[in-house]
Amino acid sequence: MFEESLAGKQRVIVYTKRDLGSSNTAADGQREQIIRLWHSPSPILFSSDKSRADVRNILQYARRHTSKTSFLTGSRIMVVGMPNVGKSTLLNALRHEGVGKGKAAPTGAQPGVTRSVASGVKIIGGDEHTEGVYLIDTPGVFVPYVPDAQAMLKLALCGSVKDTIIGPTTLADYLLFHLNRVSPALYSEYHAPTNEIMELLEAMARKTGRLQKGGMPDTEASALWMVQRWRAGYLGCFVLDEISEDALEKKLTREKQLMPSYAQARKADKEARRARQSLRNRQAE
Repeated sequence: MFEESLAGKQRVIVYTKRDLGSSNTAADGQREQIIRLWHSPSPILFSSDKSRADVRNILQYARRHTSKTSFLTGSRIMVVGMPNVGKSTLLNALRHEGVGKGKAAPTGAQPGVTRSVASGVKIIGGDEHTEGVYLIDTPGVFVPYVPDAQAMLKLALCGSVKDTIIGPTTLADYLLFHLNRVSPALYSEYHAPTNEIMELLEAMARKTGRLQKGGMPDTEASALWMVQRWRAGYLGCFVLDEISEDALEKKLTREKQLMPSYAQARKADKEARRARQSLRNRQAE
């Protein structure tokens, strides 16, 4: 969606929350290089809001870019992306590092905190020729359709949809699948290696004191806690997607194959709603 909408526009792609998907290993560096190849020739930056070096790197890019197209009233850069990927957090980090000022955009652990396009927030100071560089925060833009169940689980696990959409136990079970692929040692503090999510959740509940009346483990509360711990980086730092040179091409081909069936499903749904409304109208006469 973004690729089509922003085609021909000047842009830089920033992968945020770098610290949650990377441990600074050689393999992580190779993954980042592959991602750069995916988006070539668009410039790619990777950033953690906890890394001043990453934030400064983005500011340096913005300075270089805007110096070529300087305006008396300053330059505006719009930040666009999926819900809850750290857009507002990035804005605050750039503002703090660039002009030494505090938080300007509200942030939260759930998507939907930013609900409207904000006025520009200065991230680079001006001079006698320009007022500087302003960043415009925007609400998250969700994909028009999710191609398959696994893609939806990944988005939900990362917090791009509200936790009420998919049950926490389902998300925890999907997370356990990935933890086992990376290393069962990531949850060894709570349980021996297992594929049974309920066993792990019960062990976590007892270990963390998440118990109901009578001492019964509160597995749903433990599931939500487990997911939140992973999002915060306490259950390993890894990505959910396959990162290889041909992975993106395979994914796009697969989604294109799904699009006709999705369009047909939408058409069938629209016709069904029209038929129901027509029936209600006849019954009301």
